[in-house]
Amino acid sequence: MAAASALGVVAIVLLVALSSSPVVSSLRPGLGVCRASGYLPGRSGNCVKSNDPDCCEDGKRYPQYRCSPPVTSSTPATLTLNSFEKGKDGGGPSECDNSYHSDEEMVVALSTGWFSNMARCGHRIKITANGNSVYAKVVDECDSVHGCDDEHNFEAPCANNIVDASPAVWNALGLDQSTGEQDITWSDGDE
Repeated sequence: MAAASALGVVAIVLLVALSSSPVVSSLRPGLGVCRASGYLPGRSGNCVKSNDPDCCEDGKRYPQYRCSPPVTSSTPATLTLNSFEKGKDGGGPSECDNSYHSDEEMVVALSTGWFSNMARCGHRIKITANGNSVYAKVVDECDSVHGCDDEHNFEAPCANNIVDASPAVWNALGLDQSTGEQDITWSDGDE
């Protein structure tokens, strides 16, 4: 009986230890909470600054997220400006189709958790800002885990709530690109 009781205590201690670990707590489903799962040490480099990107600084620590807030019919997010053209601030080709996209295309990249291991590739999402709505195609991940390297234009990892949109999306929503960020809502859905 003592062995079973000791085993129960060990199991409880293990559950408590795991539930407080940063990796597990960042992935708790249903709580609507997505916490940083770690921190990336900054490394500066040749950061193309065409759309006022968040370029990495040596020694600065950047939060990493493997999750994003739950998707609803009106998911709050931050819209950021990104060029998906070759040689601009978007880095390499889009992950979904290994291609670059014109600034005139209605395309977006989603934070790592929302990108969901490419599950949203090619799908259209509805973006709403200031009473206007548009549809855009998901073509890339706005990496919330990796960054500060050539592949990511020496930019910091994205926050966990980013819809990184082409200039065409900003224009269609009637937004001022010089602000660089805009509170929006988005949802899954084809036109």
